[in-house]
Amino acid sequence: MNWISNYVRPRINSIFSRREVPENLWSKCDSCGTMLFHRELKENLNVCTSCGHHMGISPRDRFRNLFDGGIFTEVSVPEPVADPLHFRDQKKYPDRMREARRKTSEKEAMLVAEGEMGRAPVVAACQDFSFMAGSMGMYVGNAIIAAAERAVQKKCPLVLFSAAGGARMQEGILSLMQMPRTTVAVQMLKEAGLPYIVVLTHPTTGGVTASYAMLGDVQIAEPNALICFAGPRVIEQTIREQLPEGFQRAEYLLDHGMLDRVTPRTKMREELITITRMLMGQPPAVAGDLPPPAPMTEATEAEAEAEAQAAAAAAEAENAKAEAKPADAGKKSKSEK
Repeated sequence: MNWISNYVRPRINSIFSRREVPENLWSKCDSCGTMLFHRELKENLNVCTSCGHHMGISPRDRFRNLFDGGIFTEVSVPEPVADPLHFRDQKKYPDRMREARRKTSEKEAMLVAEGEMGRAPVVAACQDFSFMAGSMGMYVGNAIIAAAERAVQKKCPLVLFSAAGGARMQEGILSLMQMPRTTVAVQMLKEAGLPYIVVLTHPTTGGVTASYAMLGDVQIAEPNALICFAGPRVIEQTIREQLPEGFQRAEYLLDHGMLDRVTPRTKMREELITITRMLMGQPPAVAGDLPPPAPMTEATEAEAEAEAQAAAAAAEAENAKAEAKPADAGKKSKSEK
């Protein structure tokens, strides 16, 4: 029986074993519960195709959709002192940072990049809520200042996508100090006469809304984004009253004059191109004003090379025909004589 158990049974199990299916093929919508195929969700920029709910999206994926051809260059940000207060709660602050970096593959909670949007230069900054709830610390403050300085240097607009739970408690008063620092950076843009456009995404709360997130020349929000200083649960527990439906959501703030627009993520790029062109005194975008094509892949390069070779062969054949015609005409004239 040993040969059956040691050889035959493992062979049978290997033949009839179930194939392993990756766990990230399907995602469940937080709003309607619909199961969404990962490729379909990615093509729709992490927006539910059933109910239109806007899920979280990484800064890099957002930039790939924002910039022409998905091409952008990261702007370097000065590194602050790590763990200046030697803070520890249930975990040490450096341990939390390592965990967040492993989870997101990003260095910090904000990414700054530059590129072209509608064939016009632009600087963009985006917070990553997946990185310690996008909390504002010294690095985020340095990132916003670096973005503003780069925009002034290039004389182009700054577009900021906010998504944060507030100031980073592990940095204490140093995180709160970023509120006036970022406000000064925004003022630098205004003095240079450059547009500062803020796109508020879900959620934008705490000290972020008390500083750079609400200082834009144009305030845009994604649908149903929570935008507040103190959250609705905190307010209800404080005043002991039921808040109105949709309180502190993007549509509620738009109705009460706190926002200029509420724009779906799939239409955000066209909206930003229109606004930046208008504020920079440029002509409006037209259908023919297309972004440069995306970089060629190996397959497209091979196809282009094959087409070029075919065109060269056709040209040689035409030249050969053209040279053959005078010779034939000479032979005919001699035979007639």
